[in-house]
Amino acid sequence: MADSVQVQLRKGVLEMCVLALLSRADGYAYDIASRLAEDIGMGEGTIYPLMRRMQGEGLVKTYLEESTSGPSRKYYQLTKTGRTALAAQSAEWMSFAESVSNILADIKPQDSNFQPMKVVGADT
Repeated sequence: MADSVQVQLRKGVLEMCVLALLSRADGYAYDIASRLAEDIGMGEGTIYPLMRRMQGEGLVKTYLEESTSGPSRKYYQLTKTGRTALAAQSAEWMSFAESVSNILADIKPQDSNFQPMKVVGADT
């Protein structure tokens, strides 16, 4: 059951994480997928359909850049709409994470080793 919760949490924040990565610097899909795999354990196969959908929604735009080690790479760049979406999603996430953290802080588990998870950015 814990695995399915992790999968659902990852899927729920995937778009926001991609937008956050692109807010720092333009990137190509494989690089973005590698970062997501490393940081949150997301598989590479999920990124390509997501990038196409985000492009269709106007959150990102693409451009080609020559590569010294092969064919040109398609880079993704955050649009103004994407920046607005990132701001809204991150505000919603912070509020939600704080609420969940507050609920978890009141747990009185029978397992004396239980420690509620601290949420980064949440004031608890």
